[in-house]
Amino acid sequence: MLVIGGSASKKLAEKVSKEINSKFVPVENKQFPDGEIYVRIPEKVQGEKTLIIQSTHQNPNQYYMELFLLLDAAKDLGAEKVSAVIPYFAYARQDKRFEPGEAISLQTVSKLIESAGADEIFLIDLHAHRIENPPEVFGIPAYNLTAASTLARYVDENYDLKNPVILGPDEEAEQWAKKAGETIDADWDYMVKKRLGSKKVEITPRELEVEGRDVVIIDDIISTGGTMTEAIKILKEHNVKKIYACCTHPVLSNNALENIKNAGAEEVIGTDTIESEISKVSVAPVIAESIRQGEG
Repeated sequence: MLVIGGSASKKLAEKVSKEINSKFVPVENKQFPDGEIYVRIPEKVQGEKTLIIQSTHQNPNQYYMELFLLLDAAKDLGAEKVSAVIPYFAYARQDKRFEPGEAISLQTVSKLIESAGADEIFLIDLHAHRIENPPEVFGIPAYNLTAASTLARYVDENYDLKNPVILGPDEEAEQWAKKAGETIDADWDYMVKKRLGSKKVEITPRELEVEGRDVVIIDDIISTGGTMTEAIKILKEHNVKKIYACCTHPVLSNNALENIKNAGAEEVIGTDTIESEISKVSVAPVIAESIRQGEG
């Protein structure tokens, strides 16, 4: 198998190649003065199984176009199988038509990935979808992997947790809290979130027994950090000890990281689905394990 790393995920692709003992192929790419993208796979792919890894954060339009070109090139050059790994999947938030006339971006992008040549697709904690349950918009085999267990193990192994409890900052994050809690045999629960506007949220605790305990807050994504910050403030009022904020996708827009730390987080920990200053945990083993299961 060849592991091809797009420009957004070269480091991650190299890690995955080592995990599965396969050859890593960095992509040659450049941009023309008019903004067009040029890509080249500098390795013979005919008859080979290829794994193309490309995240789509920050510049999703450019990164998706690069991905489409790579998928099409690999397929056209005779690859036996073309697998797309999109650690951070942009355009997933519009998964249905909320207002008349809206484009369903998740549906559109899924069609483009399939038509470009992907035989299967691997996602990681796709926003707003259940763990291990990809949306039905894909016409090819799709796998929604999760980093919850990997994040939980990292915190458990690297910090001296005192009678920890794993919490989701809202009801949607319950699935990650449950997975993480079960992984390290810790209590888990979630908090109740009420939106008061496009940017303002109110977090209220359930019947939490957190006083004097360390808390690990886990979510799929930290974007503006509003939900995480509010959850930390509420927990501080409940006299918890140390608070660790974890997420799969560290988008960290504006002053999110600073705000979370100022609210009282001991550490903020993310994965390398998006490369950031808090990407302390790699999802390479998660991807590799799924590939090995598929090959088996």
